[in-house]
Amino acid sequence: MELWVSLSIAGELDKVVFNGLFQLKRFYDIHNSAVFSFSGSPYQPIIEELRNYPQKRFYNVSKLGGTKYDILPYSIRVLFESSIRNCDGFLVKETDAMNILDWKTKQNDVEVPFCPARVVLQDFTGIPAMVDFAAMREAVRNAGGDPVKVNPACPTDLTVDHSLQIDFSKCAIQNAPNPGGGETQKPTAKLSPLKGQPRKLPCRGQSSCKGPCSAGELSRASGQFSAQIENTPILCPFHLQPVPEPETVLKNQEMEFGRNRERLQFFKWSSKVFKNTSIIPPETGMAHQVNLEYLSRVVFDVKDFLYPDSVVGTDSHTTMVNGLGILGWGVGGIETEAVMLGMPVTLTLPEVVGCELTGTASPLATSIDIVLGITKHLRQAEVAGKFVEFFGSGVSQLSVADRTTIANMCPEYGAILSFFPVDNVTLKHLKHTGFDEAKLEVMEAYLKAVKLFRNDESSSREPEYSQVVQISLSSIIPHVSGPKRSQDRVAVNNMKSDFQTCLNEKAGVKGFQIAAEKQNDVVPVQYEGNQYELSHGCVVIAAVISCTNNCNPSVMLAAGLLAKKAVEAGLEVKPYIRTSLSPGSGMVTHYLSSSGVLPYLSKLGFEVVGYGCSTCVGNTAPLPEAIRNAIKQGDIIACGVLSGTKNFEGRLCDCVRANYLASPPLVVAYAIAGTVRIDFETEPLGTGFNGRSIYLRDIWPTRKELHTVEEECVISSMFKELKEKMEKGNKRWNSLEAPESPLFPWDLKSTYIRCPSFFDKLAKEPVSPQLIENAHVLLYLGDSVTTDHISPAGSIARSSAAAKYLTNKGLTPREFNSYGARRGNDAVMTRGTFANIKLLNKFIGKPAPKTIHFPSGQTLDVFEAAELYQKEGIPVIILAGKKYGLGSSRDWAAKGPFLLGVKAVLAESYEKVHKSQLIGIGIAPLQFLPGENPNTLGLTGREQFSILFPPELSPKMTLDIKTSTGKVFSVFALFDNDVEITLYRNGGSLNFVARRFL
Repeated sequence: MELWVSLSIAGELDKVVFNGLFQLKRFYDIHNSAVFSFSGSPYQPIIEELRNYPQKRFYNVSKLGGTKYDILPYSIRVLFESSIRNCDGFLVKETDAMNILDWKTKQNDVEVPFCPARVVLQDFTGIPAMVDFAAMREAVRNAGGDPVKVNPACPTDLTVDHSLQIDFSKCAIQNAPNPGGGETQKPTAKLSPLKGQPRKLPCRGQSSCKGPCSAGELSRASGQFSAQIENTPILCPFHLQPVPEPETVLKNQEMEFGRNRERLQFFKWSSKVFKNTSIIPPETGMAHQVNLEYLSRVVFDVKDFLYPDSVVGTDSHTTMVNGLGILGWGVGGIETEAVMLGMPVTLTLPEVVGCELTGTASPLATSIDIVLGITKHLRQAEVAGKFVEFFGSGVSQLSVADRTTIANMCPEYGAILSFFPVDNVTLKHLKHTGFDEAKLEVMEAYLKAVKLFRNDESSSREPEYSQVVQISLSSIIPHVSGPKRSQDRVAVNNMKSDFQTCLNEKAGVKGFQIAAEKQNDVVPVQYEGNQYELSHGCVVIAAVISCTNNCNPSVMLAAGLLAKKAVEAGLEVKPYIRTSLSPGSGMVTHYLSSSGVLPYLSKLGFEVVGYGCSTCVGNTAPLPEAIRNAIKQGDIIACGVLSGTKNFEGRLCDCVRANYLASPPLVVAYAIAGTVRIDFETEPLGTGFNGRSIYLRDIWPTRKELHTVEEECVISSMFKELKEKMEKGNKRWNSLEAPESPLFPWDLKSTYIRCPSFFDKLAKEPVSPQLIENAHVLLYLGDSVTTDHISPAGSIARSSAAAKYLTNKGLTPREFNSYGARRGNDAVMTRGTFANIKLLNKFIGKPAPKTIHFPSGQTLDVFEAAELYQKEGIPVIILAGKKYGLGSSRDWAAKGPFLLGVKAVLAESYEKVHKSQLIGIGIAPLQFLPGENPNTLGLTGREQFSILFPPELSPKMTLDIKTSTGKVFSVFALFDNDVEITLYRNGGSLNFVARRFL
């Protein structure tokens, strides 16, 4: 499953000559996992043996360019190494490598190829790619070739994570997600004994509990908490003992396998017959998370040849892996498929913004505070379309979880990626995730040899960047939000004074308008035999919730460690405060238990109450009647503090008028203090043992403590279980039957999987571009036509051409599923092309997926009109305005028009990625000359167009178009280089690669 690149493999070379101009020397050894070999590469002399590891070889790219290489950003060094290793004189040229080396002067000016080491797919975008490979095997066999040789040219991992639909739901404790899976284990978490008598966590009478259990007992004698964690799918959250999978989970999983059986069987077949391919089955995890936690290599070591890990994926969150020092980002289906076919991704050599982190974060700042603070700065720095790379003394303060979260936020600030070079923090993290020690040593030696290892302690020169953005971590201070709106942020160190301001201000979005003489009122109250006093700012609800913005393990661990230190110091939470702990998943309960902090949270009243939306949406238990009466009697501004996402006035309880959102550890801190009218710097939280005043700083866990617990207790446990789960699969997947024949047995009755017609006219040799003669305009579109307008997505409308097709196949509307689920059926996808109800075709004059079939004058669905044109042997083109193909990259935005018979698109301008996709499928992208458009040329779109292609195409040439009215005008043919011309001459990348196997 690995890709090995060598410049000196002996063996037969596949020599393919295109147009007599250039020779592509690439050797596909499919049996040995697609070994690329480039004979006569100019870079062979820099292949070296790794110091102290003579059996390991690599390209020592640091020897090229002298100081030029030393000042390159780390992310550009990865691009450079890839260009050197993959240089073949055609797809990747020496000039490409030198342009990357000259990044400082060439950024934004040149296009460069990038050959990622691997590909990650999710199932919706992955299935058409795998169907294309299956169809290519069929075509190669029909043309007399060996279909077994058709395999992805680089490691390809596909995660089935987009299929699950919630047919059954139940907001209850039983809906706890999987806390890890795998074999049964019973780790025991060590911690110091609680003061006081051992106690058993109370049973709340949950229906799935198997009677009383003692899994929460605390032993003073042994000083241990027997967590009794078993790696079963679901745990009882109160006792942490295994319970059967809930009925809703089982039903949804059964529905997923039933609804998508055909697709899953096809994936299972793919995993069996295609080399270089692995399928991650359903119920394992999300693509970007599995990529980060299981698939990432950091450094490839293939047959003792070393090179950096890099990846492109069809999920926008692929950028997460940049937090591990792995260069990667999300692309569209056609670009990903091109990489699978052995071709590079092309990108404009990007600017790289250096983000220098300095200073030390506030002790009270959580990971979430830091991540959101950095995100805010980068959004203001205007880094859209650029690489961001982090350096400076502050980087080492960020855990790998922090880094991957920052990298995952790229869509928030518009960067292509945010890169964290590998450093000691990364290596320590990899060790805890189960990486072999010997492999880590080789990895470190290699990265240092090619200067891809970042070392704070080294005096080596920092790279030069396009611009530098400085962020002082000390400027990032913790905030809470409230008291009435989530957008009203208050710095924690100003909380006391801000609340006083709220009391003074007139009633409104923030003020409560309490008379000055009443602002210090105190109302006595009796509760459970004890006397308490309530005053303005008193906390009566405190809820720790780990959903959305607080799902990072470090913030929940911080709450747990703070609770541990508070209990050990003798602090308590007043019993009238409604405290609760609502984890977002069973995994949170798992790591809180495995790290030993769960019983301390429980001791302070923060016991697990369930998995689901509770306090955050106002589903909190009523306050004790005595407390409610006291609040109303004294007109007290009582407070709720929670770590959720919403805090509207009165949401938690009608008598709780001030609600604040805070990080989980601050929720615990305010609960202990019992009031929000506290200055944590100067006032103690309470009195501990021996009457000693305890301040927040005394019990707040340091970032070093948090990172240690997170890495050693949480990360290692989570990754061990994930690895076991990945290797074992699941019962449904393992028992799923699938064929093992080298050719897929297409089921003509299937409505999910069909052999597409991309290879119907495949011949051993490409033909010269043909004249497009007397073409009609299928659609006359305006500006900013997006891929959403072009490519089918979402649900299938009952009146659409796709719905008619499925109905004729005997399906009811309930069985239509979605376009995404049916991307493996070209008949559905072609009928869905241009089926967007918001499509504005100038022939129609109003939004509708309709057009005119000019020979008959009928107004038809776009598919029906295109089908008639094809039956009549009439080619079609599309007229469009500016920025054609905006939006997310979608393979079917190019494949769909191709199968409709579209031969060319004539537009004023294109979105760059979509333009490349049109070429990649065999459609000519043509562009009006500057200042010209259909209006200036007097075109109505009702003419017929003839486009003459010369025998020899050249980059950026002009072509003449003649209309049926006699008008002749020139356009640009947007082929930017020889590679694009070669792909177009071959009818697209699929046919280009298929011919290689003949």
